[in-house]
Parts: sequence; structure tokens; C-alpha cells
Amino acid sequence: MDFDFSEEQEAIRALADEVFASKAGIDRVKEVEATEDRVDRDLWRELAVTGLLGIALPEDLGGGGLGVAELYVLLEQQGRHVAPVPIWPTAIAALAVSEFGTVDQRTALVPGVAEGSTFLTVGLEEFGPYVAGDPETTAASSPDGVWRLDGAKAAVPVAHLAHRAVVSATTGSGAALFLVDLSGDGVSVVRTQSTTHEICANIEFSGAAAELLGTADGSAVSWLLDRTELALAAIQLGVGSGAVSQAVAYLNERKQFGRPLATFQAVSHQLADCYIDLEAMRVTLWQAAVLLAAGADPGSSVLVAKWWATDGGQRVVHRTTHVHGGMGVDTDYPVHRHLLWGKQIAATLGGASSDLARLGALLASGIEVGA
Repeated sequence: MDFDFSEEQEAIRALADEVFASKAGIDRVKEVEATEDRVDRDLWRELAVTGLLGIALPEDLGGGGLGVAELYVLLEQQGRHVAPVPIWPTAIAALAVSEFGTVDQRTALVPGVAEGSTFLTVGLEEFGPYVAGDPETTAASSPDGVWRLDGAKAAVPVAHLAHRAVVSATTGSGAALFLVDLSGDGVSVVRTQSTTHEICANIEFSGAAAELLGTADGSAVSWLLDRTELALAAIQLGVGSGAVSQAVAYLNERKQFGRPLATFQAVSHQLADCYIDLEAMRVTLWQAAVLLAAGADPGSSVLVAKWWATDGGQRVVHRTTHVHGGMGVDTDYPVHRHLLWGKQIAATLGGASSDLARLGALLASGIEVGA
């Protein structure tokens, strides 16, 4: 399998790197972190103007008409620069609406995402350990023909800004995706987290009106979960790569006993381990992404990529923080953001133990892991 970027993907990578480098420098990130929303609206508009925000959305809805692989190229660059904008929840939700929504749903929401005027989010996590299976949140069609949701979603990103949320729920015929107005009746949004990565909220539903996306047979939920897990893996790859770049620069400049820290064997071994983890993260991410982009069955490849991003990604951000010494935990020094992002991403949709448990269940069912 060829993991080299196409000319279009390389152009996207270069443009994204240029935009993030110019608009998401350390001083600007600090300014955004001090705001109430912690979202860089100027950067968000720039991503929309350059066409990056809608890169994977259909052309007839204002997007670039490319695919999910190109979105992952963008997300990797965002992770490198730890840029505070909610690309993945908005873009992945918009992709779900594009794939499963009605004409009215598509035209009402997707063009706004591409032009930067609409925020969307995704609600897949619930309270308790993350496990594979149908959601505990339920949906039922009421006598008036409206679907109603009951239950709760945990750690939903940018719920304080999102105009709509795509959430999973269990129906009488299986799991399904639903589009929910977060300002509607029966919806309670409680802001819970405020980090340098993103603001999250817990959402409770009590008879909340919702619109069905696709069919209620579990297929739409699996579709969304695969793309969400790879989006997180792409960001984590960028976060780890950015952290290593900072560590290399620091270790080449900082001297001890008259020579750069980078020349010490123990330090070199730490960075070599980081390189091995990053390459494993990269290969497994693009194996799964290429399969998804081609419309093939990804098998267990998405979960393998998710596990490497979770397990290897945390090792990378911890090692790079460690080799910085005391500077690594100084909040005025930029590398600490990579640590925070890496830890939060690794805990999203289950940690490494959860991923391994799901992989073990696949093995037990006879599915070849890595296929």
C-alpha cells in the first residue's frame, strides 16, 4: 500500500502548515486561551477563506469535493501547531449530514460549515467505561411522528458554540444517528471542561426532538465512529510530531557539561523511541484512511490506528515533556500544550485499555486484527 501523499494532498499539507504557522503562533494561542470560548475566530475564518475548512465536503454544498483523507492531512497539521479551532467535530458532523441527511438538512447546514459560519459537533461518548455496543441514550418516534431522545452524552466538544449536534442513540431496530438542536426544549448543556485543547460539555436529553440521519440499523453509527476515531488519530500524530520538533530544537540549543543535550545517549534513545511510535502511528493511520477513502471495508484497521494513537501518542508527549526537564511543565513554554492535547485525545472514545479490549473481542470473533 502506497502511503505517499498525492499532489493535491501535498498542496493541502503545505497550505495548512502555512495558515497555521502564520495564524496560530504561540502568542496568538495564549490570547485565545484567555477568551471565554477558546476558539480562534480569525483562524477559523482564514481556514474557510482558503477552502480548507470544507475540503472534504461536496462541491455542490460549497466544499472542496475531496475526501476524508484530505481532511486528515489538515487535522495532522492542526495537531502540529495545537491550533485552537474545532475542525474535527464540525467537519466530521458535516460529513455525516452530507452522507445521511435529507436535501433540506444538507442545504441548511453543510454550506455554512464550508464558509465558516456554522459550528457543528458530535456526541458519541457516554458516562462510564467506553465499550463497543449500542448507546444507552435512546430514541423513539412519538405519536406526532417526531423522534424524541432520552439519555445523556459526555464530553461533547464545543457544545457551547455548536448550532447542531450529531448524536448516537439506540432505537427499536438498532443504533442510529440523530441531528439535535442544542438550544431546543428537553436539552440541557452543562459546560464541564476548559483546557487548552477544547471546551467540552455534558448534554442531557429529556424528550428532546431530533431528526433521524440515515437508517436505524447501526450502519450510520459505525460509519461515524470510524471517521471520528481516525480524525483523533490524525490530530494525535500531528501533536506528537510537533512535540518532537520542539524537543529537537530545545535539545540542540541547551547545553550541559559543555555540549548539547541532544548528544547524550540517553536523550537520543528517548527521541528514537518517539520516532518509532510516530512511524507506527503514521502507518496505521494511513492504512485505515486509504481503505476508508477507497470505500473498502477497513476491518480492524481503524481500531488499530486508534490504539497506536492513544498508546503511542501518550508515550511521545510524555517523553518530549520529560527531555525538556523543568521547562516542560512551565505553562509559559509551548510544549506543555502538546502534553495536554495528547492526554485529552488519548482519553477520547476510550483509552488504550479500552481499545485493546475491543481488539481482543475482534480476535475472539475470528476477525484478523490489522486487516
